[in-house]
Amino acid sequence: MADLSTAITAIKDARPPTTDKFTYLTILDSHLSPQTLPTLNEILQDAELTQEIGWDLVEMLIGLPGCEACLETIARLGNPREVILKVLEALENIQDDDGYQTDDEYEKPLPRGGKTQQFITLLGMLAILHRRIETKYPSRFLGNTLQSVYRAYNPNQEATAAVINLVHSLSGKKARPPLPTRKSSVTVANPDQNGDASKNAPDPEADNESREDPTETELQEKLLLSFVTCILETYINGNEVAWAQRLVEYYSPEKLVPGRPTALQVFREDQELLQRDAVVGQLVALTRDLGLTECSSMFIKNLTQSPIDNDPLGETDELSSPEDIALSTGGSIALLAYWVFSSTVFEADHPLPDMHIFPEHFALLDQLLQDDAHGKIMSAPGTIAALVALGLWLQENGRFSSGPVTDNVGGGENPSGSFMTYHHLLTLVAVYHPSLFVRNAAISLAGAVLHADPDSQDRLRILEDLLENCMFTNLKACAVTWLREEMIAAASASNASTDNVFSSSDALDSIQYAVFPSLAFLKEEDQTTLAEYFTQNAGFLHAAVNFAIFLWGGDGRYKGLVPEGMNSAVRERWAEPLVSAVKSYLKAGTDEEHEERGDLNEAQVLQERLSILSKSGGFSGLQ
Repeated sequence: MADLSTAITAIKDARPPTTDKFTYLTILDSHLSPQTLPTLNEILQDAELTQEIGWDLVEMLIGLPGCEACLETIARLGNPREVILKVLEALENIQDDDGYQTDDEYEKPLPRGGKTQQFITLLGMLAILHRRIETKYPSRFLGNTLQSVYRAYNPNQEATAAVINLVHSLSGKKARPPLPTRKSSVTVANPDQNGDASKNAPDPEADNESREDPTETELQEKLLLSFVTCILETYINGNEVAWAQRLVEYYSPEKLVPGRPTALQVFREDQELLQRDAVVGQLVALTRDLGLTECSSMFIKNLTQSPIDNDPLGETDELSSPEDIALSTGGSIALLAYWVFSSTVFEADHPLPDMHIFPEHFALLDQLLQDDAHGKIMSAPGTIAALVALGLWLQENGRFSSGPVTDNVGGGENPSGSFMTYHHLLTLVAVYHPSLFVRNAAISLAGAVLHADPDSQDRLRILEDLLENCMFTNLKACAVTWLREEMIAAASASNASTDNVFSSSDALDSIQYAVFPSLAFLKEEDQTTLAEYFTQNAGFLHAAVNFAIFLWGGDGRYKGLVPEGMNSAVRERWAEPLVSAVKSYLKAGTDEEHEERGDLNEAQVLQERLSILSKSGGFSGLQ
């Protein structure tokens, strides 16, 4: 108690003019504690003193628990131009310690550290400070502030709520009340809108003879809109929102596994995930408040034909018109994806984009994944997932092409190249995306686009390319599935076209060695090599065996699509060595050895399917 009493006495008795400014700041630095903050706040009610020393106190106070009242006083009474500089400096010094841990596909936030609270407090100060500055060109202050806030932003719920508060304050828009049918997101204090603005001191450096430039309102609104798109991009890249997965479930409920929770259900019931949806909804609502009320053709054109811009706030030093301010490419894609997702799943009233898979979606996918596709997918998984969700909506609604499909991205007029390039880009997402659900959604979209290609020779070339050149066996397995679907569709067509290569044996004749390659080499391999081969190629082997059963089992419906002599050739080069290798492999290893490698079930299922094949025409005696 004696120490606290001594500290309070020192803080009171040493204030200027008893000591000079620098001496007093030194005394404060050595006596400040959470217990002395109420005394300091009383002293700071002296507006003249706070204008003198307030900005020097920002960094001194920001790390102390309970500093919010003192910093709010400094924001209201200090010199706003000087204090803003210190607040931005403090933002730059914030180191992100709010880590995340991953639990399956949904990230769960760890307990928040003090840095998030510092971020919230500093943004509350900025809201007050910017409204106090009287200048002809407020956008020049605003641009620097938004850059600093964006760089310090960590996409957790509380920090995002603080950003939303800041935008409401700086735009002059009141926060919308939460919808009655939705649970609200996390809320944080907003001292600008909830505090007493009558306590704000006038700007001591205001130029009373200068009026705000007429273009300033539009400039500031566009700056804030650009900022919100940047925040939206960062938020979805840091928080799984499962738009693609939920759209797949919504469009294909018959494919859901009974008894297994769906993403649609989880996002309705889990409080954390409900909050994610609410936060994104609030960010999207801000874009409408800031003037983006429709999805114009110019918006789509700028997005699809302009270079990727993931840092538009870094280009705001010299602004002459709102047109000089770009929006975040990733944030704009997220906005489109949310519009179509929310309109579909929530039946919300949002503008819908007048765009198609070709050429607009193709152009975006190509721009985002050109060069280092793996690196770009891993650095912006939410943006890529949003683009997949947008593609699913376009495909489901028949927005395939706005005209003849040409290889515009490649600079040519080759439809085949366009389809193959687009399909290749989707398969890159299917391979590299960290979310299994997004990978599956990309595969679903890739299959739908493949089947929609009007040129059957083009479709066959895409399948051949995957089967012969792709190093990823899961994609080769998909190619086998798509081949079977092409053959079923061709055989089921009531007026099958003679131009469809899948209506004859020509398709299988050209692709059979890629589906059923020679496996004679397996006879010479040891157990270790066989284990590696079966583990790496399990998916493709299962798909090929099932395809063989499809061709030669059943009622012989597809017999006419099989080239003459293919049955015996496939048996000799592929089926017999595979049966022999599987049998040898299972017999040589103990159950414990197989269990340790995790391949026992895969090998047993493969053996069972091969047993079924042995009962098909021309394959008897395989076992």
